This record gives sequence, structure tokens and C-alpha cells, in this order.
Amino acid sequence: MNLAVLLEPASAHVLVVDDDPDLLRLLSLRLRSNGYRVSTVDSAEAALAHVAVERPDLVLSDVRLPGRDGLALFDELRAHYPALPVILLTAHGTIPDAVAATARGVFGYLTKPFDSQALLAKIRQALTLSAASGDRDDGNAWREEIVCRSQCMVELLEEARLVAASDASVLIHGESGSGKELLARAIHRASPRAAKPFVAINCGAIPEALLESELFGHEKGAFTGATSRHSGLFQAADGGTLFLDEIGDMPLPLQVKLLRVLQERAVRPVGATVSVAIDVRILSATHRDLDAAMRDGTFREDLFYRLNVVSLTLPSLDARREDIPLLATHFLKLLVSKYRKQVNGFAPDALEALATSAWPGNVRQLYNVVEQVCALATSPLIPLSLVQRALRIRGNEVLSYAEAKLRFERDYIVQLLKLTDGNVSDAARLADRNRTEFYRLLQKHELVPAMFRGEG
Repeated sequence: MNLAVLLEPASAHVLVVDDDPDLLRLLSLRLRSNGYRVSTVDSAEAALAHVAVERPDLVLSDVRLPGRDGLALFDELRAHYPALPVILLTAHGTIPDAVAATARGVFGYLTKPFDSQALLAKIRQALTLSAASGDRDDGNAWREEIVCRSQCMVELLEEARLVAASDASVLIHGESGSGKELLARAIHRASPRAAKPFVAINCGAIPEALLESELFGHEKGAFTGATSRHSGLFQAADGGTLFLDEIGDMPLPLQVKLLRVLQERAVRPVGATVSVAIDVRILSATHRDLDAAMRDGTFREDLFYRLNVVSLTLPSLDARREDIPLLATHFLKLLVSKYRKQVNGFAPDALEALATSAWPGNVRQLYNVVEQVCALATSPLIPLSLVQRALRIRGNEVLSYAEAKLRFERDYIVQLLKLTDGNVSDAARLADRNRTEFYRLLQKHELVPAMFRGEG
């Protein structure tokens, strides 16, 4: 890795946190004069809000701040962004605290008044280590199509990057429209096979008679209409990755043939007498419950274990609502050039409507809604009325903050009770609440633990 390239100041974004406007101005001028991109805020709360919108490469914060101090800010950043380097500025009286923070993971601290060259050297050092750890955006090209900041997606992508380095088969679970093919493409790009083909096929969209030929190929004259030889997708993906979307919809006879191909690492085209060796990594995806499909005999158990070496589950868009404004803005930027519109963004209430609406169609539905409002926009900001029209909701159906909070609380408790099979003690423990408080929540939402036990 060429750290000299990664450390070009123009590519580094520093967030400075200090309630002293003079020092804030001085630091900002000094850093900008050395080529850094600088954002400034005057409190820990403002810093956390800024990081949620745009993650910087480094945070430079005073220890003494109004409200939450710099050490509390570091703890919060450490919990959500463990690789984000933080440098603290401290007065003599707070040196012991700063030393203790360094032991907990603060990259370093400087004592006021500090030497400018020492500050710049410390920043360069922090950015060097951050770049070497692969945490900078430069190393995220493999997942550039996946826009997110929610913790559940960050953790999923970390797992995906780990499994990408191997050649293990991966089964991706997720609702329709949640982005299963995007995740498969990201895994391929992060794998040693990235320079080879990525080939995708939807197993539920092609009739059984044609699916076999599409996958395995056919010889000329193998069946009516086979006027020439066709190699098939397995051979097209040789050396690379084959993505079998909606694998749960594959007919049983083809499941048998697919299993044989995976076992023998060779494919025999329809009408051929000789098999062709292949080197293909298999990624597959489904929105179906394959455990239930195996129980009712519509999906082969031996094929399931071949495909499900590693299992990844994409969350629904409703489960990652903090990503909705980010995704909507990203999609809008892509679409304004397509429709040649002078649109700068969403009105605040329009963005709020998107963030609080239900999304049964997940990310695909969100993209379609943004495309519709972009196509119909006649003003620089997308208004609430246009979003409501695209969502096909009345204005009063947009959830208020209190309603959204109530819905989240109910759904969260239901999820815990499902997970614990209706055991209140276990559910309360997972929620970090005592039994009495948890029972009050159950009564509030009229939930009965017995509903979640056994067959119920």
C-alpha cells in the first residue's frame, strides 16, 4: 500500500471540536493552510451529529467542552466507529484524564499551548495508521454501490469482506428488493476472482425448459430451436463468480443436476456426451424460507448444505431506517443527471416522510419512489406533496416522532419475545431492563408472552 498517496492532505477530512471560537478559527486556518479539508463544531453533540452525516478521517477535540466533554465524545465515537482516530487537546489539569483515555484507545493528546508542527505530525501519524488499517474510503471501492451508515449494515459488510477472501459458497438471505445482488457483486469485487467474470441469473424468472440450457449450455440440435452451440453461464463465469438469485425457486430436477455440477466441478451441456471442467465460485440468494422448503420436499437438503457454507442476511430497509435519508439523497444525485433536472435535494418534511414510511419493497421501492419524484419535480427542492403522491399516502398517514417511537418499541419487544420463545426473564435481560419494567411494556402494548411460546 502506498501510504504517501493515502496521506495527501486534500484527501483527508478533519473534524475539529472546541467551544473556544478563537482557537477553533486558528486550528481551522492552520489545517486548511496545510491542505486538509476541515469541519468545525463547538460541542460534542454537534460533533456526533456531524459524524452521523459525514464521517471524517480524524477527530481533533478539546477535552473541556460544554455538556458532554471530549472524553465522553471519544467513548461514543469509539462505540460506533472503532477505527476512527481521535486526538485530544488538553490543559495541564486534565493530563491524567487524557493519559487514561489514551489507554482506552484515544490516538494521542497534545497539551495547550501546543506546537503547530507537533500537531501536524500527530495528525499525519494518525492518518497513516488509519490508512494502513484499510479503514479509509480508498479501500471501500469493492462496496461502492452499497450506501449505508447503519450499524447492522456495517457489521454485515465486515463479514462479507472477510468471506470474500475465501472461496466458500455463500447463501444470501433477504427480502425482495433488499439488495442481494449488490451484496453478491461486492463480495466478488473483494475476492481474488475480481478480475474474472461475475455472471448473475434469476432462477425464478426463466422457465424450467430454458433454465437448464442457460446454466449448463447445449449442443447444436440438442432440442428444437437449438440452431447453434451455447456454452451456458457456468462456462461464461469460468474463473469468476456465478450468482444464482432466487435459488429457492429452482425446480427439483434442476437442483439434482446443479448438485452434480458442484460435486464434480464439471458441467455437461444438454445433448453433449463429454463434461467440461469449470472453476466457478457460487453465490446464491433467496427470499424464501429454505428450512421450510426442505421440510415440505421442495428443496434438496444436500444442495442446501453445498450452497450454505456461509450465510449472510440482509436487513430490510425498515430495519435500517437511518440509511433512508442517505440512500434517498444518493439516488437523487444519480437521477438528476438522467432526467436533466435542476434539483438540489429534498425538503426537510419530504425527507422525514421517506424516513418514517413503511417500505415493503425495500431499497428497490425507495429507488422507484425517488425516481418518480425526480421525474415530476418542478422546483429545486422535492416537496412533501410529491413524496406523498409517490408513496400513495395521505398527509396525515406520515408517522409522527411519537408514533414512530411507539411502533419501534412494539416491534422490538415482539422481536425479543420471538427470539426467547416468550420467556420474559430472557427477553428482559436482552433488553437490559428489569422484569417489572418489561411487564409494564408488555401491558402497554397489550402483548401476552404465551402468544410466543411453542406452536403459538
